[in-house]
Amino acid sequence: MAKNPNNKNKARSIKRDDALTGGMIFFVAGCIAEFFLWAVRRYYINGYIDEALLWHDRLKVFAGVGVAVLLAGVALSVLWKKDAGKRVFGWALGALGAFFAAGSILIRMYESSAVTLLSVVVPVGMVLSILWALYDRECSVALTVLCASLIVVWVCRKLISSMALGIPVRIIAVIYLLAVAALVWLVKQGKLGKLLPANADILPLYIAGGLSAAAILVALFSATAAYYAMWCLGVVAFALAVYYTVKLL
Repeated sequence: MAKNPNNKNKARSIKRDDALTGGMIFFVAGCIAEFFLWAVRRYYINGYIDEALLWHDRLKVFAGVGVAVLLAGVALSVLWKKDAGKRVFGWALGALGAFFAAGSILIRMYESSAVTLLSVVVPVGMVLSILWALYDRECSVALTVLCASLIVVWVCRKLISSMALGIPVRIIAVIYLLAVAALVWLVKQGKLGKLLPANADILPLYIAGGLSAAAILVALFSATAAYYAMWCLGVVAFALAVYYTVKLL
Protein backbone atom coordinates (compact mmCIF):
# COMPACT_ATOMS: atom_id res chain seq x y z
CA MET A 1 0.00 0.00 0.00
CA ALA A 2 1.32 3.43 -0.96
CA LYS A 3 2.08 5.81 1.87
CA ASN A 4 -0.19 8.78 2.40
CA PRO A 5 1.69 11.86 1.11
CA ASN A 6 -0.13 14.01 3.66
CA ASN A 7 1.31 11.96 6.50
CA LYS A 8 4.78 12.25 4.94
CA ASN A 9 4.46 16.02 4.65
CA LYS A 10 3.15 16.25 8.20
CA ALA A 11 6.11 14.24 9.55
CA ARG A 12 8.52 16.43 7.59
CA SER A 13 6.85 19.57 9.00
CA ILE A 14 7.08 18.26 12.56
CA LYS A 15 10.76 17.41 12.06
CA ARG A 16 11.42 20.92 10.68
CA ASP A 17 9.58 22.53 13.61
CA ASP A 18 11.60 20.48 16.12
CA ALA A 19 14.82 21.51 14.39
CA LEU A 20 13.82 25.17 14.45
CA THR A 21 12.94 24.92 18.13
CA GLY A 22 16.38 23.46 18.79
CA GLY A 23 17.99 26.30 16.88
CA MET A 24 16.06 28.85 18.92
CA ILE A 25 17.14 27.17 22.16
CA PHE A 26 20.78 27.57 21.12
CA PHE A 27 20.02 31.16 20.09
CA VAL A 28 18.74 31.97 23.59
CA ALA A 29 21.83 30.31 25.10
CA GLY A 30 23.97 32.51 22.83
CA CYS A 31 22.14 35.63 24.02
CA ILE A 32 22.93 34.68 27.62
CA ALA A 33 26.58 34.22 26.67
CA GLU A 34 26.64 37.62 24.90
CA PHE A 35 25.17 39.33 27.98
CA PHE A 36 27.92 37.75 30.08
CA LEU A 37 30.58 39.06 27.69
CA TRP A 38 29.01 42.53 27.79
CA ALA A 39 29.16 42.52 31.60
CA VAL A 40 32.77 41.32 31.56
CA ARG A 41 33.78 44.04 29.11
CA ARG A 42 31.89 46.70 31.06
CA TYR A 43 33.08 45.86 34.57
CA TYR A 44 36.27 43.79 34.13
CA ILE A 45 37.96 45.20 31.04
CA ASN A 46 36.74 48.82 31.12
CA GLY A 47 35.65 49.14 34.75
CA TYR A 48 37.29 50.81 37.71
CA ILE A 49 40.08 49.04 39.53
CA ASP A 50 37.83 47.83 42.36
CA GLU A 51 35.29 46.47 39.86
CA ALA A 52 38.03 44.73 37.87
CA LEU A 53 39.45 43.08 41.00
CA LEU A 54 35.98 41.94 42.04
CA TRP A 55 35.28 40.42 38.63
CA HIS A 56 38.69 38.79 38.56
CA ASP A 57 37.56 36.72 41.53
CA ARG A 58 34.04 36.26 40.15
CA LEU A 59 35.43 34.65 37.00
CA LYS A 60 36.65 31.76 39.16
CA VAL A 61 33.08 31.30 40.38
CA PHE A 62 31.73 31.45 36.83
CA ALA A 63 34.25 28.81 35.77
CA GLY A 64 33.11 26.49 38.58
CA VAL A 65 29.45 27.11 37.81
CA GLY A 66 30.17 26.45 34.14
CA VAL A 67 31.63 23.03 34.93
CA ALA A 68 28.55 22.18 37.01
CA VAL A 69 26.20 23.33 34.22
CA LEU A 70 28.22 21.38 31.65
CA LEU A 71 27.89 18.18 33.68
CA ALA A 72 24.17 18.81 34.18
CA GLY A 73 23.71 19.32 30.44
CA VAL A 74 25.52 16.09 29.62
CA ALA A 75 23.48 14.19 32.21
CA LEU A 76 20.19 15.56 30.86
CA SER A 77 21.21 14.74 27.28
CA VAL A 78 21.83 11.13 28.29
CA LEU A 79 18.65 10.99 30.38
CA TRP A 80 16.51 12.40 27.54
CA LYS A 81 18.28 10.59 24.68
CA LYS A 82 14.95 9.23 23.37
CA ASP A 83 13.28 12.66 23.32
CA ALA A 84 14.81 14.83 20.59
CA GLY A 85 13.36 18.12 21.87
CA LYS A 86 14.50 17.67 25.46
CA ARG A 87 17.86 16.29 24.34
CA VAL A 88 18.58 19.50 22.43
CA PHE A 89 17.92 21.47 25.61
CA GLY A 90 20.52 19.32 27.38
CA TRP A 91 23.01 19.97 24.59
CA ALA A 92 22.40 23.73 24.77
CA LEU A 93 22.79 23.68 28.54
CA GLY A 94 26.04 21.74 28.22
CA ALA A 95 27.34 24.14 25.56
CA LEU A 96 26.50 27.12 27.78
CA GLY A 97 28.31 25.49 30.70
CA ALA A 98 31.37 24.80 28.53
CA PHE A 99 31.35 28.43 27.43
CA PHE A 100 31.27 29.77 31.00
CA ALA A 101 33.96 27.36 32.16
CA ALA A 102 36.41 27.77 29.27
CA GLY A 103 35.53 31.41 28.61
CA SER A 104 36.11 32.50 32.20
CA ILE A 105 39.52 30.82 32.24
CA LEU A 106 40.52 32.38 28.90
CA ILE A 107 39.36 35.83 30.01
CA ARG A 108 41.43 35.62 33.21
CA MET A 109 44.46 34.59 31.16
CA TYR A 110 44.20 36.87 28.10
CA GLU A 111 41.69 39.53 29.20
CA SER A 112 40.52 41.84 26.38
CA SER A 113 41.88 39.61 23.58
CA ALA A 114 39.83 36.68 24.88
CA VAL A 115 36.71 38.83 25.23
CA THR A 116 37.07 40.05 21.65
CA LEU A 117 37.53 36.52 20.34
CA LEU A 118 34.55 35.16 22.28
CA SER A 119 32.44 38.10 21.12
CA VAL A 120 33.01 36.83 17.58
CA VAL A 121 32.66 33.11 18.34
CA VAL A 122 29.32 33.38 20.17
CA PRO A 123 27.27 35.11 17.43
CA VAL A 124 28.82 32.83 14.82
CA GLY A 125 27.70 29.85 16.89
CA MET A 126 24.22 31.33 17.23
CA VAL A 127 23.90 31.75 13.47
CA LEU A 128 25.23 28.27 12.76
CA SER A 129 22.70 26.72 15.15
CA ILE A 130 19.91 28.25 13.05
CA LEU A 131 21.60 27.14 9.82
CA TRP A 132 21.85 23.55 11.03
CA ALA A 133 18.15 23.68 11.88
CA LEU A 134 16.95 25.04 8.54
CA TYR A 135 19.42 24.18 5.78
CA ASP A 136 20.52 20.98 4.07
CA ARG A 137 23.37 19.15 5.75
CA GLU A 138 25.88 19.80 2.97
CA CYS A 139 25.28 23.54 3.28
CA SER A 140 25.44 23.46 7.07
CA VAL A 141 28.73 21.55 7.11
CA ALA A 142 30.31 23.81 4.47
CA LEU A 143 29.21 26.99 6.25
CA THR A 144 30.47 25.64 9.57
CA VAL A 145 33.90 25.00 8.04
CA LEU A 146 33.96 28.47 6.46
CA CYS A 147 32.92 30.23 9.67
CA ALA A 148 35.41 28.28 11.78
CA SER A 149 38.12 29.10 9.25
CA LEU A 150 37.18 32.78 9.42
CA ILE A 151 37.74 32.72 13.17
CA VAL A 152 41.07 30.90 12.81
CA VAL A 153 42.25 33.41 10.19
CA TRP A 154 41.13 36.31 12.39
CA VAL A 155 43.08 34.89 15.35
CA CYS A 156 46.15 34.41 13.15
CA ARG A 157 45.91 37.99 11.92
CA LYS A 158 45.68 39.33 15.46
CA LEU A 159 48.17 37.11 17.28
CA ILE A 160 50.58 35.65 14.72
CA SER A 161 53.18 38.33 15.49
CA SER A 162 52.87 37.98 19.27
CA MET A 163 56.02 36.86 21.04
CA ALA A 164 54.05 34.84 23.59
CA LEU A 165 51.19 33.48 21.47
CA GLY A 166 52.61 33.36 17.95
CA ILE A 167 53.87 29.76 18.13
CA PRO A 168 50.74 28.34 19.90
CA VAL A 169 48.52 30.06 17.32
CA ARG A 170 50.52 28.54 14.46
CA ILE A 171 50.25 25.09 16.04
CA ILE A 172 46.49 25.43 16.51
CA ALA A 173 46.09 26.63 12.92
CA VAL A 174 48.00 23.61 11.58
CA ILE A 175 45.93 21.25 13.75
CA TYR A 176 42.77 22.86 12.41
CA LEU A 177 43.99 22.40 8.83
CA LEU A 178 44.61 18.72 9.51
CA ALA A 179 41.12 18.42 11.03
CA VAL A 180 39.53 19.97 7.93
CA ALA A 181 41.54 17.67 5.68
CA ALA A 182 40.45 14.66 7.75
CA LEU A 183 36.80 15.76 7.51
CA VAL A 184 36.99 16.07 3.72
CA TRP A 185 38.69 12.68 3.45
CA LEU A 186 36.06 11.00 5.64
CA VAL A 187 33.27 12.53 3.56
CA LYS A 188 34.96 11.40 0.34
CA GLN A 189 35.23 7.87 1.73
CA GLY A 190 31.55 7.94 2.70
CA LYS A 191 32.27 7.34 6.37
CA LEU A 192 30.08 10.15 7.73
CA GLY A 193 26.69 8.75 6.79
CA LYS A 194 24.95 10.25 9.82
CA LEU A 195 26.44 13.66 9.17
CA LEU A 196 25.87 13.73 5.42
CA PRO A 197 23.30 11.59 3.58
CA ALA A 198 24.42 9.42 0.68
CA ASN A 199 22.78 11.70 -1.90
CA ALA A 200 24.31 14.89 -0.49
CA ASP A 201 26.18 17.25 -2.79
CA ILE A 202 29.68 17.36 -1.31
CA LEU A 203 31.05 19.96 -3.74
CA PRO A 204 30.35 22.85 -1.28
CA LEU A 205 32.44 21.04 1.34
CA TYR A 206 35.31 20.62 -1.12
CA ILE A 207 35.14 24.34 -1.93
CA ALA A 208 34.99 25.28 1.75
CA GLY A 209 37.91 23.01 2.62
CA GLY A 210 40.09 24.25 -0.24
CA LEU A 211 39.43 27.93 0.44
CA SER A 212 39.95 27.44 4.16
CA ALA A 213 43.31 25.76 3.61
CA ALA A 214 44.46 28.53 1.26
CA ALA A 215 43.27 31.30 3.60
CA ILE A 216 44.93 29.85 6.68
CA LEU A 217 48.22 29.16 4.90
CA VAL A 218 48.25 32.78 3.73
CA ALA A 219 47.40 34.01 7.25
CA LEU A 220 50.33 32.09 8.72
CA PHE A 221 52.76 34.25 6.77
CA SER A 222 51.11 37.64 6.36
CA ALA A 223 48.69 39.58 8.56
CA THR A 224 47.87 41.90 5.65
CA ALA A 225 47.02 39.00 3.35
CA ALA A 226 44.96 37.47 6.16
CA TYR A 227 42.69 40.53 6.09
CA TYR A 228 41.83 39.93 2.44
CA ALA A 229 41.53 36.18 3.02
CA MET A 230 38.89 36.90 5.67
CA TRP A 231 36.90 38.93 3.17
CA CYS A 232 37.10 36.12 0.61
CA LEU A 233 35.85 33.55 3.09
CA GLY A 234 33.07 35.88 4.22
CA VAL A 235 31.89 36.55 0.67
CA VAL A 236 31.87 32.84 -0.20
CA ALA A 237 29.97 31.99 3.00
CA PHE A 238 27.41 34.71 2.29
CA ALA A 239 26.96 33.58 -1.33
CA LEU A 240 26.52 29.97 -0.24
CA ALA A 241 23.93 30.94 2.36
CA VAL A 242 22.01 33.04 -0.17
CA TYR A 243 22.06 30.21 -2.74
CA TYR A 244 20.66 27.66 -0.30
CA THR A 245 18.13 30.14 1.06
CA VAL A 246 16.73 30.65 -2.45
CA LYS A 247 16.79 26.89 -2.96
CA LEU A 248 14.94 26.40 0.33
CA LEU A 249 12.20 28.84 -0.68
